[in-house]
Amino acid sequence: LLEDCSFQNSPCWNVHPLMCKNLIVNRVNIHNPYYSQNGDAIDVDSCENVLITNSTFDAGDDGICIKSGKDADGRRRARPCKNLIVDNCTVFHGHGGFTVGSEMSGGVENIKVSNCRFLGTDVGLRFKSKRGRGGVVKNIYINDIYMKDILADAILFDLFYGGKSAVEAAAEKDETVNVPADIYISNVCCNGASRAMLFNGLPEMPVTNINVSDCTITADEGITLRNSQDITFKNVKCYPEKGDAITTLRVKNFNNI
Repeated sequence: LLEDCSFQNSPCWNVHPLMCKNLIVNRVNIHNPYYSQNGDAIDVDSCENVLITNSTFDAGDDGICIKSGKDADGRRRARPCKNLIVDNCTVFHGHGGFTVGSEMSGGVENIKVSNCRFLGTDVGLRFKSKRGRGGVVKNIYINDIYMKDILADAILFDLFYGGKSAVEAAAEKDETVNVPADIYISNVCCNGASRAMLFNGLPEMPVTNINVSDCTITADEGITLRNSQDITFKNVKCYPEKGDAITTLRVKNFNNI
């Protein structure tokens, strides 16, 4: 149990529960400077049965991040991060509000995120991985999320992750930009982002079975889907300042309702 306490100014990841069972994080404040490299607030790594509630995170890198080991070490460990609930949390700054990866070689499954706020983060919901990393991401349920002033993408899936933040990749016009299957996102409101959504799968392994419903996003640019399949949008309202609301490239079975 971590409750009613503060952690701040770590040289790298701040709070890193590793291979824990039955973990509760409640009314905790975690702060790292906005300029801290790899200064994640909390990294839940190969843990099982976790509650993160009523807490505030202000980080130089990802805010709430789910991991399960990196490459061969993670596959050999074979300990997925699973059965996790995140509720009523706020993330300021940081590269991602809620993030999965990129070190997720052991897999991530059975995650519920609800009633959270991401204010001024680079990305709101961030899923990232790369070729050869391995791991399966499944059964992720996200609802009732409010975002404001997102510097890059409100929702991002990137299977070309190369270690850069989304803002750094965009500044370099890097087309290698997040991970996943069986993900359900609903009731998201984003007031201001550079781009509403980017789905960027691999040609040989597309982003698969993403379901987005009842979302409203205002952004400079709309939604880009690339190398994706079995994508469903239902009652998704996107208001871009420029360009089309939705752009697709090599997308199979896109259901825009």
